[in-house]
Amino acid sequence: AVNLTKADVILQADAAYLSVLRTRSLLAVAQETIATRKLIADQVSALFQNKLKSSLDLSFANVNLADARLLFSTAQNDVRGAEAQLARVLGLPTDTRFNLVDPQVSDQLPASSDSLVQQALQKRPDLLQRRLQVQSAQQFARAERQLSRPTLGLLGTAGYVPAGETQIPGTFGAVGMNLNIPIFNGGLYRARRFEAEEKAAAASEGLRDLELQIARDVRLAWLDATSANERLGLTQQLLDQAKLALDLAQRRYKLGLSSIVELSQSQWQYTSAEIARIRAQYDFDAQETILRYQIGLVP
Repeated sequence: AVNLTKADVILQADAAYLSVLRTRSLLAVAQETIATRKLIADQVSALFQNKLKSSLDLSFANVNLADARLLFSTAQNDVRGAEAQLARVLGLPTDTRFNLVDPQVSDQLPASSDSLVQQALQKRPDLLQRRLQVQSAQQFARAERQLSRPTLGLLGTAGYVPAGETQIPGTFGAVGMNLNIPIFNGGLYRARRFEAEEKAAAASEGLRDLELQIARDVRLAWLDATSANERLGLTQQLLDQAKLALDLAQRRYKLGLSSIVELSQSQWQYTSAEIARIRAQYDFDAQETILRYQIGLVP
């Protein structure tokens, strides 16, 4: 029970830890987005003053900048909330500030979940606890069955008389036996044996159900981690393509070959790709932590 509680606490702390790292990364993206869009807005404003761009271009640029500032405000609030949650999990004041480092998480997962299931069946603390409970129930049932057997008791006494009548021996001893055959006890032992055997059988079935549940949870956690790993690669490809599209859109706009709408769309797609990439990274980290928990490797 202690190990299970410890594993739950560590899992919650890891989740809060990764949440802080994720929100801080999203805050950095928001800051970068503000800097980039402010530069473009300043350039468009200068071109507008020189009659080289229309008021529509300036409006779009300002809207994009305002959207980036809104993203920054939301990310900043999320960071504060995540830090408060981490402080609560660690038992620290809610205004505590943390200097965190990204964990070195491996992106290599086994090709099959079978080996992970076997590890879980050997290491999960709740399963080990349940097995001890089953053994205890079975041992108690065996003890109840043995109560219906006859019992033989031995009683002995010995003594020494230092002084007394000569007719009385100076030493004495006696041994007696008591045979108890439980026949007429109102079926008490039979009822107790039946109750103990049923409890042992129920404990065994509960153990079997827990083993099946753990195997299912491990397989689901492995599937979630595998899917998160795939999304990690896909979001990286999306980010690379969005970066290329943004560079091309900026060049086309500077040359007057495209409108501000195309540039705004490219900016939005790139920012969305950055956010998706960060979320995919920390989602994978969280899923791997959950997988380790399901296997029984936490702590």
